Amino acid sequence: MQTIPRSGIRRPLLCIALLTLASSCVPVLGATTLASAATPSTASGGYVDGSLTNYQQLNFNTVSFNGLRGGYPTFTMSGSAGSFQAWFAAPAGQPLVPGDYEGAQRFDFRSAGAPGIDVFGNGAGCNSISGEFYVDDVTFDSQGNVLTFAAQFAFDCEADPQNPVVGAIAYNEDPTFVDGYYMDGADGGLSAFGDAGYLTLLGDLSLDTLNQPVVGMALTPSQAGYWMVAADGGIFAFGDAQFYGSTGNIRLNQPIVGMASTPDGGGYWLVAADGGIFSFGDAQFYGSTGNIRLNQPIVGMASTPDGRGYWLVAADGGIFSFGDAQFYGSTGNIRLNQPIVGMASTPDGGGYWFVASDGGVFSFGDAQFYGSAGNIRLNQPIVGMASTPDGAGYWLVAADGGVFDFGDAQFGGSLSGQGVSDIVGVSS
Repeated sequence: MQTIPRSGIRRPLLCIALLTLASSCVPVLGATTLASAATPSTASGGYVDGSLTNYQQLNFNTVSFNGLRGGYPTFTMSGSAGSFQAWFAAPAGQPLVPGDYEGAQRFDFRSAGAPGIDVFGNGAGCNSISGEFYVDDVTFDSQGNVLTFAAQFAFDCEADPQNPVVGAIAYNEDPTFVDGYYMDGADGGLSAFGDAGYLTLLGDLSLDTLNQPVVGMALTPSQAGYWMVAADGGIFAFGDAQFYGSTGNIRLNQPIVGMASTPDGGGYWLVAADGGIFSFGDAQFYGSTGNIRLNQPIVGMASTPDGRGYWLVAADGGIFSFGDAQFYGSTGNIRLNQPIVGMASTPDGGGYWFVASDGGVFSFGDAQFYGSAGNIRLNQPIVGMASTPDGAGYWLVAADGGVFDFGDAQFGGSLSGQGVSDIVGVSS
């Protein structure tokens, strides 16, 4: 499958994204510009090891073009977080053009043939940088000054992959906003759409040989990392996602079918088809259906906002609630046209949606119905759903990467028509 589709997909994000450094953009509540996994603290002066990773989420609302350094553009990002520099360069002697720049090193100290990047400010920076950036757009005037620029980046500061610095910058670009989402494939590939995209720079499993296929994923709270889980319970952590344990070396009664993370990202749950729950890190065990005879297998789970409970949903739409998760209704006593394949909860935990493989959507509690694909002839079955941040819409995704958006969910692209058939879920 195509794991990092970029062309024609990310242009809608431009000024505002998961981590945005934007010029001519109005400040956006919750928009962030620079993120890392480290706990925020006061950075010491100068370039000390890991100092840049002290900044977890920085907000900028203006970007200015500083000029060229060695023939390549440099920018200043300013806002309430202070002032930071961002420099980007192609390998020496090559023009900076739209495209992917892998193996990027610190700008002024890059080796021959390597692209360069540097992000620093407020007395903090990196002695060494190893990562990647993707230039969505760059144009110059006749004197070589930058007219427009948009790029996304992810790199390890001081060779520490557990503290990636991820972000984006847009200069003189259209501030159109499109919510983003990620699709995960059975081969462990990750695809990003809308304002998502940074996690794809952290890597995926598409080139690895897996013992069992990937069945789900979960994002960290900072969205600077993610976990993937395989059917045998193997856990794969990227970016600021920490490994807290797995069932990869345990003989399971039934395969793992999904996962959910705790609100602080300090743990996660895995759920098996028989409803067995496996908790790791700060995820607490609140109960399971592992000792209950189910009419239909469990196909997914969702956690409550405070992480003190979770729901399990079965293929017949039966709901099993544990901890502080409330029961708001189910389709367990309804004859479904097609089985339930996934669920999503509302931001306040006061309701949830189910989605069936034919695209039928069922809403309960304070979850509103915004539409479905139940009356559409699908090329491939629906395999999952994700809600928008405010809960006023949702995306459905099919096995071929087709995307169906409802409510305030905006279409940011899909894999439909690209020969994909192994998508297993969607996250936002």
